[in-house]
Amino acid sequence: MRLALESPAQPDVLRLIDALDAYQRPLYPPASHHGIDLAALLAPAVIFGVARDDEGTALGARCFAQETGYLQTTAIALDARCGYARCAPFGSYLEDPNSVFMMTRVATA
Repeated sequence: MRLALESPAQPDVLRLIDALDAYQRPLYPPASHHGIDLAALLAPAVIFGVARDDEGTALGARCFAQETGYLQTTAIALDARCGYARCAPFGSYLEDPNSVFMMTRVATA
């Protein structure tokens, strides 16, 4: 699998984001649904990664952080197996009992 840094403004990526929002909306109360805003993903300080195949890539990112809902246990387990560990809220997130915050560090060359 290759993690490529790409623009989120691609039809296939936008379809995935829409599908994720549609899946999560009925699981959590509205105040705990933190949908993804395309404008926020296009901000200069944001690096957006897309996993596509088995080749490597690196542009200086030192960690990857993510938020997911506590009911998505399969995703949380997969993230843990991939090296993610729970962490404090990051960015503009606040502590939320419906959220799980996870981060992994990237080895630098």
